[in-house]
This record gives sequence, C-alpha cells and structure tokens, in this order.
Amino acid sequence: MSNRTFLLEIGLEEMPARFVSDAMNQLKIRTEKWMNERRLTYDKIEAYSTPRRLAVIVSELVEKQSDIEEEAKGPSKKIAIDNQGEWSKAAQGFARGQGVSVDDLYFKEIKGEEYVFVTKHFEGNSVNALLPELREVILSIPFPKNMKWGANDLRFVRPIKWLIALFGDERIPFEMTGVQTDRYSYGHRFLGKKIEIDQAEQYVNALLSEHVIVDPSERKQAIRLQIERMAEEENWVIPIDEDLLEEVNNLVEYPTALYGSFDERFLSVPDDVLVTSMREHQRYFPVKNSEGELLPYFVTVRNGDHRHLENVQKGNEKVLRARLADSEFFYHEDLKKVFDTRFSKLESIVYHEDLGSVADKVRRVEELAVNLANKVGASSKEKEDTKRAAHLSKVDLVTHMVNEFPELEGRMGEEYAMKSGESKEVSQAIREHYLPKQSGDPLPKSSIGSFISVADKVDTLVTSFAIGNIPTGSQDPHGLRRQTAGVMQIVVAEAWDIDLFDFMKEAIDLADRNGLLKRSKDEIMTGLTDFVKLRYKAILQDSGIRYDVIDAILTRELGRVSTIVNKGTFLMKQLSSPSFKKDVEAFSRVTNISKKATDPNVSVDPSLFIEKQEEQLHMIAEEKQSKIIAFLEENQMEEAYLQLKSLEPAIHDYFDHIMVMAEDSATKQNRLAQMNKVAAIITLFADFQAIVFHSEE
Repeated sequence: MSNRTFLLEIGLEEMPARFVSDAMNQLKIRTEKWMNERRLTYDKIEAYSTPRRLAVIVSELVEKQSDIEEEAKGPSKKIAIDNQGEWSKAAQGFARGQGVSVDDLYFKEIKGEEYVFVTKHFEGNSVNALLPELREVILSIPFPKNMKWGANDLRFVRPIKWLIALFGDERIPFEMTGVQTDRYSYGHRFLGKKIEIDQAEQYVNALLSEHVIVDPSERKQAIRLQIERMAEEENWVIPIDEDLLEEVNNLVEYPTALYGSFDERFLSVPDDVLVTSMREHQRYFPVKNSEGELLPYFVTVRNGDHRHLENVQKGNEKVLRARLADSEFFYHEDLKKVFDTRFSKLESIVYHEDLGSVADKVRRVEELAVNLANKVGASSKEKEDTKRAAHLSKVDLVTHMVNEFPELEGRMGEEYAMKSGESKEVSQAIREHYLPKQSGDPLPKSSIGSFISVADKVDTLVTSFAIGNIPTGSQDPHGLRRQTAGVMQIVVAEAWDIDLFDFMKEAIDLADRNGLLKRSKDEIMTGLTDFVKLRYKAILQDSGIRYDVIDAILTRELGRVSTIVNKGTFLMKQLSSPSFKKDVEAFSRVTNISKKATDPNVSVDPSLFIEKQEEQLHMIAEEKQSKIIAFLEENQMEEAYLQLKSLEPAIHDYFDHIMVMAEDSATKQNRLAQMNKVAAIITLFADFQAIVFHSEE
C-alpha cells in the first residue's frame, strides 16, 4: 500500500472576516495534533480558507498506524514466585490483566531488585477507520461566537452546508447536522458551480477553475500586486494597512481591485475622518500623492472578476458619498460650538455607576497629572498646559464625530481644540493621552501627553481595584493589564525618577476623598502590588532580562520602574563576569543562613563578638549600607554593586573562621542577627539566591 493525500473541507455560510484566519490555523493545529497522537505519519499539512470554507490537505498520509510494543511492569520477583517456585496468584492476576499468559512474563532488575515484566504488541489500525474521528476535531475549533440553526443542537460559527473528506479518491464517511461527507464542493457563489473532486490532490486547482483561490496567502498577494500595479499606473501612493488587507482578504474568494472617486469638497474634512470612514465602514484603501496628501480617490476589492466593474465602481462611490456627507455634516456641526463649553455635558455621562460621571474622572485625572508634573520637575508652563489639556481631554466624547467614529477619540479632540484657539501643546496632549492604546502603539511624544496618559491610566487602575473590578485569569474587560503596561512604558521612556507605588497611593487617597473606596486602602494596595508586579515581569522580559534575574530583583520592594529595569540590565551584564559567580555564592550563603534567625528584629550586639572576623564584617557592613542605598537612589547600579561587592572578601573570611550555629545560645543568636543584618543589605540590591548559573557561565 502507498501513501495518499487526505482532504478535509468544511463548507459554511459566510463567516465574519475576523474569524477566518484563526479558525483556519486552529483547524491545522488540531488536525496535526490528532494525527500525531494517533501515530499517523505524513509529509506536511497545508491549511486553506475563504469566507465560505475551511480546509486542510495532508500530503503523503500513511494508510495504517504504526505498530507499537509496550512494556508493562508487574510485582517484584519475591511476590511473583511462591515458595514452590511457581507463579503466584499475584503474577497470574497481572498476566490476566495484561491479556497474556504467564509464559510471556519475564524478569528485569531495577535498582537491585527484580520485577515481573511483559511486552505487549499493538497492531496499528487502518487510517480509513480512524479518519471519521476528525468530526470531533471540527467540533473543537474555537470561535468568538457560535450560533444554532434549524432543529440542530450543534453550536458552530455558521451553518454547515457541505463536507468533503477524501483519502486519495476514497470518501471517508461521517455526518454533521444531517450533512454527510461527500466529494462535492462549491465554487464562487456567482461565478462558479458545484464541482466533483475526484482526487484529494485536485482540490486547489479544481476550485481555481471555479473562481475560488483557496490559499489565503495567494489571495492576499494577488490583492497586494493589483493595488501596487494600480498605484504605479496612476502615479499614486496607496498605503496598505496590513490589518485592513487581512480583513479584505477574508471577505473575498476571487479578488479584483478597482478604484473610485469622491467630491474634492470632502477634502476640507480632516484626513483622519475621511480615512476612518473609508477604512472602518467601507473597507476601502485611501489614496495619496507623493507628498502624502490625501487625494479624492479610494481603492476597493471586489469579490469577483473584471466584468461590469464600472457598475461596481458607481455603487461604491454612491455609498461612500453618503458616508462622507455625514462626516462633513458632523464636522461642521461640531465646529459651531466652542470646544471647552462642551465640558458641562460630561457631567451627565456616567463613567461607572460606582465612580461617578466622566467629568468626575476628568477632575481626578487633572489633579493627578499636575501632581505628576510636579514630581518630575516640570516647568510652570508645562504644569499650566497639563492642567488645561487634562481638563479638555475627554470633551470630544460629546461631539457628533466621536459619537459616530469612537476610534477618533483624542484625534478629534486635538482638531477641535486647535480650531477653538487652544495651543499646539495642549491640543497635541489631548490626542496623546490615549497612547499607547495597545501593545506596539507609539508612546506620547510630549511630556504633557505623558503626564495625562499616566494619570488617566493610574486612575482607571486604582478606582477599578477600589470597587473590586479586578482582572481574573484571562478576563480583563477594562484592559487594566494593557493600561498598566502602558504606564510603565511611558515612565521608562521618559526616564522619570518616581516611585510608581507612591503615585498609586496618592491616587487611592484622592479616590478616598471622593468617597469611592469600597475596600480598605491596605487591601487595595496589596492587590495593586501583586497585580503590578506581574506587569513588571512582562516589561523586564521585553527588555531581555532572564527569568531568574527577574525573580532576583522582584523580591525587593518595587517602586521605581527605571531602577528595576536598570538593575536587571546591569545583572544581565554581570552574568558573563568570571567573578560574579563567586560574589553570588558569598551573598547567597549569608541570605541562606539568615533564614535560621528565629526573630529577625533582634539587633546585633557588638559586645558579644568573639572573633575579629565578626567585628570586621560588622564594620564594613555598617560603612557600606548607606552608600549602597544612596547609589540605588541615584540609579547608579554599577557603583551600588561595587559597594556590595566589597563585602565579599569579609564574608568569605567570616565563614572560614566563624561557626554561626555556636553551642552558646547568646553567641548563636547574635551571629544569626548579624547574618540577618548583612542579608538585609545584600537584598537591597537583589535576592542573589534566585540566580541560576548554567554550565557555560
């Protein structure tokens, strides 16, 4: 028997574009896992998708599972053999349980003792008998939303219309919601027809003949090349947004790009409004000239061929004209009212039922942002602009434009503020305070935008914890993890020398003055510390810090983000230093034995010192402690570490001559107190015991 190609296709009603790629990938991953678990070898698995289908093709799939032999361990020899040298009842029961006779049993020695073993042979099943199980693989594909249809109990992304399961030219029978597997697929909804797939390997070409490009990467490349060719022919610049391209690609089976135009009068509306209207509502690509200026054209992608493109063009132009007319109306209506006079409307918008109105939140953010500006030594002008920008930061939420296009929040605030006579600095900060919205977003470029962004996000974090809205597991409906990461990124980028936890305490106090706390301050702060510590880990990992170094530096009180990152970066460099391992051994020896102190609050009594090494270590530790603290406060990691490193010779000398666990109780407790004090100095920098040295280090 030879290997064959296997095809599985699930035909559906059109899926939402945002579901398609992930569903295709999940089908491939789960099929691969299923094959591997059943010991089925193959050459490769390729996945395909369109809005109406998900498919996998498995090349060179074997026709039979591989056979396996399995060894089972039974009782020890002394239990398996009775006094007469015969097989005992325990051995006979073991043989029956394994489905063999006692003649198949044998002994093997393990750690000096012999045990009964048996080797069992399992014949592999034919692939034809196993492949119907793929029905369960299909059912296991996760979707953001599912639906039911007809009288079926199955919940799936969309109704299943057809199924193909072919092993070479042989149909693999199974059924889902009354649909039996067959060898028939369907071409393009309007340009193609029902077709019979004779052989699994014919699938891709057979559907192409019916105007379906099933390979999404080929389809995407076709769209990209058509747009690039159009740009070259028309002397345009057509920016290709990759997210939009992905979405458009999952809306079509046979793409044809075309362009249309709109009235130049709409160019008086800000570019972001026009682009958002084209991209978000119509899935159009905007067109620009070589200077980056928006032109009155758009590019769209048709699900079909080149026939009657002029009708498609006119239809798209008509729809876009209505969209842009609405945008133009909203824009000019918004400009009729001075921007800051809209603030009063924020009083009637509920931010959260337990946290008051949006206006209440703005007042908190305004106070926190100015406090932050004071902390980092901002100029009077910066503090004045910060207060003004924070006051106006949410006003665009009550404009017609943001009501229509929520994704333009901040951008329209900047536009309307400028039109109302606000300074460039204030207007820019209104837009920037939302940044970063998600991972990979740019950070605010201005200090003012950074002040307000951090204040806004910290207020959201603190007040959420204050009323018990805390992320659990994968659930984070308010995006607190993302917002906390954004705070840290800004603090690091701006190199602010602030204690983030002190700032959060200020936010808690402010929330308390406003009567918002539903939990105690200590409970809130404990929860925030645990939560933010995990975000510290994430930002350290993004900075290339190793897991054990992260553990070493996060045992201390956290505080300043920049200090933590700099400390981690410094220790990463030390890993390659030949002397670092010796330092760590000395530090770890102290911290390890200090844990034996029964009362960590007992102070060191120098009058109880017996050996000179005790006195020497005490003197140098007293001298270095204040210097280490001072250098850490100044974020001077190398200098702080050099002071700590200078303890290392005295530590080694101490342990060479001193028995900490002395017989005399007073001496022992005093030496443990001394170890506890030195350990406290060492852990000012890190818990060096957490650092793992590999063979190459």
